[in-house]
Amino acid sequence: MTLYNRCDIHTHTLFSGHAYSTINENVQAAAAAGLELLGSTDHFSAMLFPDYRSGKNYQYLFSVKDWPRAWSGITVLRGVEADIVDPEGNLFGEDILLEKRINGGAYKEGKKPNLYGMVTRNLDYVIASIHGKEFTRDMTQAQNTQMYLNALRRPEVFMLGHIGRTGLDIDIDEIILASKELKKPIEINEHSFHFPDSGIDSRCRRIAERCAELGESVAVSTDAHICCNVGIVSQTLKMLEEIHFPQELIVTKDKETFLHALKEAVGTFRL
Repeated sequence: MTLYNRCDIHTHTLFSGHAYSTINENVQAAAAAGLELLGSTDHFSAMLFPDYRSGKNYQYLFSVKDWPRAWSGITVLRGVEADIVDPEGNLFGEDILLEKRINGGAYKEGKKPNLYGMVTRNLDYVIASIHGKEFTRDMTQAQNTQMYLNALRRPEVFMLGHIGRTGLDIDIDEIILASKELKKPIEINEHSFHFPDSGIDSRCRRIAERCAELGESVAVSTDAHICCNVGIVSQTLKMLEEIHFPQELIVTKDKETFLHALKEAVGTFRL
């Protein structure tokens, strides 16, 4: 069977700092690639700004509600890829209380919102990922696994980002089974296949094999940081075909399937 994938739910724009395209360029690329749905999920992380505690730096994310849902024939969703920042699975911005409003006015004492809440209030979903691994240096497999599970169980988190790429020692089956119970997919990320001879591709393959064996759904995405990569998941689909992965377990195969999966997973999604 030739597998197909018509949604790309993990992509980045210029806001992510080390990405190179605007949201419009990504939308046009999605249309050219024949996609039905695009999810824009810029990094939400301390790596974005030297002064990462200032709310002024996140006006782009505060305002994504202004994006049209239907854009050049593509359904556009709003998300972020938020960093997991500690062994408990907490996410970036939760511990940052905003002192001032965007216009410079001060919040009243006791009324200061946290940065995470301000950013996520207008989003459709969150991807929880690890980029800086220093805090995991002395953690055991059980601790790494629990960290991921704590992040995954947050209601707004739709999936964990590229778990095959971090190199952390984790109990794959425990994460897959928890994801299945929560009706949240495992991400199979095209960018993870861009590191030859690193062992990452073999880890991703093993994760996909276990998902097939355990009947867990997957979300195929690009993690594109430039528009010309949006929707291009040829290496991922080739690998999935090689292991005879069932098309019905790919939640990103079309818009209808994905939106149903998103509603089941996070509950609050409304188009």
